[in-house]
Amino acid sequence: MAVKIEKKIKGYSVVSLEDKTKEAAKVSAASAAAAAKADELPVADVIQMHERIERPEILIGSTYKIKSPLFEHALYVTINDIVLNAGTEHESRRPFEIFINSKNMDHFQWIVALTRIMSAVFRKGGDVTFLVDEMKAVFDPRGGYFKAGGVYMPSLVAEMGAIVEDHLKSIGMIHDPEMSDAQRALIAEKRAAYEQRGSKKNSELTPAAASAAVESRSEDVAVTGEGASFPPTATLCHKCSTKALVLMDGCATCLNCGYSKCG
Repeated sequence: MAVKIEKKIKGYSVVSLEDKTKEAAKVSAASAAAAAKADELPVADVIQMHERIERPEILIGSTYKIKSPLFEHALYVTINDIVLNAGTEHESRRPFEIFINSKNMDHFQWIVALTRIMSAVFRKGGDVTFLVDEMKAVFDPRGGYFKAGGVYMPSLVAEMGAIVEDHLKSIGMIHDPEMSDAQRALIAEKRAAYEQRGSKKNSELTPAAASAAVESRSEDVAVTGEGASFPPTATLCHKCSTKALVLMDGCATCLNCGYSKCG
């Protein structure tokens, strides 16, 4: 086979069969040394969540209750988790399947479709937290409702998304940023100022009127799941979706998250 040389020849050497044998021996020795070094390094046999993992006979999970004013009967949402790398430092829980059960059969077909799709996404593995944002962004054209504690839910699907979010937080897939000490102090200061202003107004009323105002306020007060109470006249805060927005010194202020329209 003829080879055309297009550049100038600066030097040449004759490669014998012995030279080729020595070069091949050097390459093989280097490969063997690299393989031996790789075998000495510790290898972590970590099992990641993917769709090829078979379902165990027993799964652990949690069941959540949804009592919506849109339905006569409650809905029960069950999320089962699979434990990966059990007994090791890499042990973790990942959602594997979800079921929704209720006596109300009006929306049975779309509930079954939703649970099957969500279960398929769970078994696919990877970052499944995007489901929370997608579900919480669903709005009911007939309007939303307030769940227990004064938290606004734009739709039933959004409340299911909130349940999935709470479950993912409980197993460590979502980390809720903790409120700073300065923000907690600010909220406590605003609550104290609002209560002081209310007690000052009551002191200016007659004893009978003040007693009636305190009684009506204690009956109609809204209480969140954390035990925090807010006035019945509070409106919805668009930041935390809680009925805790009150008017203080001409500025709308949230007594739950500290949001203030005036900054």
